[in-house]
Amino acid sequence: MAAGSTPVLALEAVTLTLPSAAGPVNILRGVDLAVGPGERLAVIGPSGSGKSSLIAVGAGLEQPTSGAVRLFGQDLARLDEDGRARLRRGRAALVFQAFHLLPNMTAEENVATPLEIAGARDALATARQWLGRVGLSGRLTHYPHQLSGGEQQRVALARALAARPALLFADEPTGNLDAKTATTVADLMFALIAEVGAALVMVTHDPVLAERADRIVRMADGQIDTRKIDTGKILA
Repeated sequence: MAAGSTPVLALEAVTLTLPSAAGPVNILRGVDLAVGPGERLAVIGPSGSGKSSLIAVGAGLEQPTSGAVRLFGQDLARLDEDGRARLRRGRAALVFQAFHLLPNMTAEENVATPLEIAGARDALATARQWLGRVGLSGRLTHYPHQLSGGEQQRVALARALAARPALLFADEPTGNLDAKTATTVADLMFALIAEVGAALVMVTHDPVLAERADRIVRMADGQIDTRKIDTGKILA
């Protein structure tokens, strides 16, 4: 992160403990992390290491047990659920492995709806423009079940980036795709976030995809492993 710049996301001594039948489970254990404007960060590590929980807490979808989370400089602990949603609106977007498209809406409606909620007057035109940019001009009126996995993820990318957010959270964005389609989606994602100037916090198991980030952090047992990765990229 450039000296003097305000992080778009900052976690300070964040813990997350969740109940289970066997007793409390420590998911995150004292995580410190800062992401600068426009920075592209990859989060790697084994399943169960806390990667997706880090995104959930950072995006304000899950409240930490202790510690501080600041999104765009705002302390999320001071905001209720509606306040956190308002803070994210138009500024932070999410893309998931499972796409999470609304099944009863067409591709253009899936992209336009968040824009309409944010008050955009040209939501439908913007949705069509962004679907064109991800190569789906011929799929505007198709429903999710009529689209391939790669096409659904491209709709999800268009939906996430159409509002030109300052931060994109991506949780295994290519995890459900074959290798060729995954490369296509990754190329689109990195090209589009560069165009809009968004920072990226991306969870992935794919080392090739992680290498495309500016920085890699590795999660292990709910903490950030501060050892250097073989690629030479410095953690945290």
